[in-house]
Amino acid sequence: MQLNETICAISSPPGQGAVAIVRLSGDSAFEIGNKLIEFPDNKEKSASTIAANSIRFCKIKDGDMLIDEGMAAFFHAPHSYTSEDTIEIYCHGSQYIQQRILETLIKNGARLAKPGEFTLRAFLNGKLDLSQAEGVADLIASGSEAAHRLAINQIKGGFSEEIKMLRDELLHFVTLIELELDFSEEDVEFADREQLYNLIDKIERKLRKLIRSFSYGNAIKNGIPVAIVGKTNVGKSTLLNKLLHEEKAIVSEIAGTTRDFIEDTISLEGITFRFIDTAGIRKTSNEIETIGIERALKKLREAQIVLVMIDANDNQEEIEKSLEFIKAESHINKHILFIINKIDSVINPDLLLHDIKSKINIKGDYYTISAKFGTNIQQLENKLIEIAKQDSPPDSSVIVTNARHFEALQKSHESILRVIEGLDNKLSGDLLSMDIREVLHYLGEITGEITNDEILGNIFKNFCIGK
Repeated sequence: MQLNETICAISSPPGQGAVAIVRLSGDSAFEIGNKLIEFPDNKEKSASTIAANSIRFCKIKDGDMLIDEGMAAFFHAPHSYTSEDTIEIYCHGSQYIQQRILETLIKNGARLAKPGEFTLRAFLNGKLDLSQAEGVADLIASGSEAAHRLAINQIKGGFSEEIKMLRDELLHFVTLIELELDFSEEDVEFADREQLYNLIDKIERKLRKLIRSFSYGNAIKNGIPVAIVGKTNVGKSTLLNKLLHEEKAIVSEIAGTTRDFIEDTISLEGITFRFIDTAGIRKTSNEIETIGIERALKKLREAQIVLVMIDANDNQEEIEKSLEFIKAESHINKHILFIINKIDSVINPDLLLHDIKSKINIKGDYYTISAKFGTNIQQLENKLIEIAKQDSPPDSSVIVTNARHFEALQKSHESILRVIEGLDNKLSGDLLSMDIREVLHYLGEITGEITNDEILGNIFKNFCIGK
């Protein structure tokens, strides 16, 4: 990737709209811009002479042919997103106009930007660290208030600052330890081992906290997984449709209609929930249905919240038999809600609820609903929101949302445990230094202080072109 090349791309979403944005960035941005941007008042003939961070009405031309009339914004290096000379052209949203402007820019010396290349240049030019750059992608993809809040915090540098503080403190000590090696014959100790142990212990606890936050952060980013499980024909698909407010799943009186899981998301009070309607769990000789049941149990184990549905018309023996599958999972750290469905066909739902609760020896909350008529669905939604909020860390906490960061933190934690073990065993400074350097390496990978082309390629290939 040649950073001295001038790049261009359409930065607005694909399709036709009122206005589109074409972005141009690089050393030759103003020179190329002069070849197709014309100012009608003729007072400013050159893009490079226009005041920085200003916008002008202009004509966009290919030679003598007028392509469009619009606006152009001019940003002088280093005061732009990429830290390079940048022009953004705001044209009418015709796909033809967008493509003509792009073709004209390329014809005059620009090249088409690769996915995420504008943000990559911002990172390489020191505008953002790698964690903040990834926050940009998360912000674009955020589909809920909670995901938006986490992405904004990452862009603002909340996570990066946390990592930087850990690295700076460690770097200070590893420097002192390595200084001791230069005076090994003098038997001196520059790094106080007790202070170092206290620091390492503090960092280990901080890393553990960040690692634990990933399950919440990942759920917020991708949606909190909620599995709807139960026997066949208990009303799982009906409940999914009611929660999603659309006919997503086929509802039928025929047992075993859902052979695979169906998945969709909704946002409740700014929190995204990913609902998974699973195949009815029962003994069957049907090979396809068996695969569906195996997948249902897999989704149950992956979910953070499990809605176990019970048919209000079943007797105690049938209910206990239908709940056999959940007993093996009930000890796992997840929220289990027992949903007694079809209460529209029961004379006294409260008495039924009391009776079922007294006989089922599995920890969880109980709710009576009619998925068919929407009875008590709002109460269920309120409970889901309550669970999500009680699982959330304090607003001041840094939340890990990125799998790459999670992996680097885990490796850092493994290395810091070796440092603790080394201190306990009174290892020499050179061996301690190696493990501390390893911690610094993995923490540096998160912010991009230590990186390589492969890591950058994997990160920015997932960006949209134009950002």
